[in-house]
Amino acid sequence: MLQKSNPKNDNIQVFIKDKLYPRSEAKVSVFDSSVQGGDAVWEGLRVYPEGVVCLDKHLTRLQESAKTLAFVDIPSKKFIKKAIKQTLDANGMNDDTHIRLTLTRGEKITSGMDPRLNQSGSCLIVLAEWKPLVYDNDHGIKVISTSQRRNSPQFLDSKIHHNNLLNNIIAKIQANVAGKDAGLMLDDRGFIAELNGSNLFMVKNEKVVTPFAHACLPGITRNSVIEMCKKHDIEISEADITLSQFYNADGVFATGTMGELTPVVEIDGRSISKDDSLQKKIISLFKKEVRGLCEKLD
Repeated sequence: MLQKSNPKNDNIQVFIKDKLYPRSEAKVSVFDSSVQGGDAVWEGLRVYPEGVVCLDKHLTRLQESAKTLAFVDIPSKKFIKKAIKQTLDANGMNDDTHIRLTLTRGEKITSGMDPRLNQSGSCLIVLAEWKPLVYDNDHGIKVISTSQRRNSPQFLDSKIHHNNLLNNIIAKIQANVAGKDAGLMLDDRGFIAELNGSNLFMVKNEKVVTPFAHACLPGITRNSVIEMCKKHDIEISEADITLSQFYNADGVFATGTMGELTPVVEIDGRSISKDDSLQKKIISLFKKEVRGLCEKLD
């Protein structure tokens, strides 16, 4: 499913480092770490009139990812929130908006891998776009399992929400070549990890199961679904899950900020029903409760 350009985004204002720039002038240096080595961390945020969904949790993950990567200049939540509000206000946005929040290690004094070459401080980028949910959540998506495996912690810890996304991009390319919406990635042991851009859940016999977050990102929407199920006494657990189990699920759905909750209606040519009653209940509950997860910007 290919996202489309929105003319409303042609003249947006983008926050970079410490101020706003028109889209046509919003750039980082060729010496920036994001350009040099994908050396940056990021978050995707969804904006409703009630505020930004799970804002504090996203900012915590951003800061923790930056700390793991030994960034020496991590902006405070207060600074980041102010930058987000400034960007949204400048663009007149309070709904139907997605924010790509990026923190790079900053500009280097000369090209190279060594973080000691970064001597100008980190660079915060707030890119807010008019963007609806990226998937058709009424009809669902079709996916294919890919040969590209999700990293385990011994290679690159999935708990770091980093900008080096080639692992996922290769899986997405395989899905594109197959004419499917997303690539399903296994871990190094052959168990389900996640889609190339979102987490996965399956429903079987009135129970909900999601893969352990060993090789997948423990997503914030994923966590919201787990907490919501527990609140409504829906049995939910984490487990090592095989492709065969997913093929034979009563229902499968993906979770993420870009698409929220999306039924998966086909895996490797096997049809999956999107009409399971428990799955429909979970999706309905999330639609009702997501705005209660929003946090206002002061």
